[in-house]
Amino acid sequence: MAKISTVLFDFDGVITNTEPLYDTFFDGIGEKYNLGYKSFAAMVKGVTMPNIVEKYLSHLSANDLESIINETEEFEKQMDFPPIAGALEFIDYLKKNNYKIGLVTSSQDFKMKIALDELNLTGVFDTEVTADRITQGKPDPMCYLLAAKDLNVSPDECIVFEDSFFGIQSGLDAGMKVVGLSTTNSDADLRKMVNDVIPDFSDMQRVLKLLA
Repeated sequence: MAKISTVLFDFDGVITNTEPLYDTFFDGIGEKYNLGYKSFAAMVKGVTMPNIVEKYLSHLSANDLESIINETEEFEKQMDFPPIAGALEFIDYLKKNNYKIGLVTSSQDFKMKIALDELNLTGVFDTEVTADRITQGKPDPMCYLLAAKDLNVSPDECIVFEDSFFGIQSGLDAGMKVVGLSTTNSDADLRKMVNDVIPDFSDMQRVLKLLA
């Protein structure tokens, strides 16, 4: 295994505790449009909006599709971005210690510009891979492989921090070490897939051992 030189972060559920907000919003969408899923939010975690439309909403009318897309954009323009415990401190540590860092998210550019500005993270990441840059969303490995290519590193130099099953699969299929955050799914369920699990980044010494 190569030495870890690069740390790649998902955003929702990893850097910010936004998944509960999305749960409420997308489950509300599921009920409003009678989509028939027990939890629509659980179905779409880590999925880009175009893929959500293609996989789960293609049966709806054009008017309903347009309404859902518009409602989602308005929600994301106004939502809060509370940071996961220790996330911002960990990112600061990585920058000061010459690690390459990347953001790999299924969110679109407009949301990330708002979020990164609010969190004082604008320009901090060495690369940003958003939904606007990819044609195959998570669980496809395209997004993580693109981040590695941007940073001119091999996949085995990278460690990925993810919370969703789709995101975890994406990182694994890219050939990277993956650590799960139990912010969205249980520790037990995550351990079936990943190299290790943490609740957040508050225990810095434990987190830093993952980079060894």
